[in-house]
Amino acid sequence: MSYGIVAYQEKDHDRLVDIWYKAVVHTHTFLTEKDIQFYHDMVKNGSLKEVEIWVGVNENAEPTGFIGLDGTKIEMLFVDPKYHGKGIGSRLINHAVKIKGENLQVDVNEQNDGAYAFYKRLGFVQVGRSELDNSGQPFPLLHLELIS
Repeated sequence: MSYGIVAYQEKDHDRLVDIWYKAVVHTHTFLTEKDIQFYHDMVKNGSLKEVEIWVGVNENAEPTGFIGLDGTKIEMLFVDPKYHGKGIGSRLINHAVKIKGENLQVDVNEQNDGAYAFYKRLGFVQVGRSELDNSGQPFPLLHLELIS
C-alpha cells in the first residue's frame, strides 16, 4: 500500500469530520454521546479551518487520517479506526517534525491511554497537566512535548 500526505482541501472537509467522529467514538470511550456531539459541532463548524491541516491519504487519494497544527502545537491527530496500527499517525507526526522542527507539543486526554502510549512511543514526555480541557470541560489533559 502506498500512502501520502497532502495539504488540506475544502473538498475533504466532510470526510475529515467523519474520520474525527469515528476515531473519537473508537478511542474516547470516556465521553458521553452528548459530549461527542458538543465537540462534533465544533469540528464540523470551524475547528478544521483554525489550524494547519495535513491529510494522510491512501493509494486512491482518499483521506485516512489528519493532523492539525498551530505553530509547533499539535491541536488534533485523528486516524480512521480501520487504518489504526498502519503507521499513519506516526507518518503524520514525522511530517510535522519535518516542517515544524522537533519541539512539538500536544495535549492528550488523560483518560485516553492509547493516545498517551502512542505519543510516548514516539518520544513525547509529559511536562504538565490541566484539570479542564481547552473548552473548559472536566476532561483532564496531559501536556506533552517532543524533546529533541
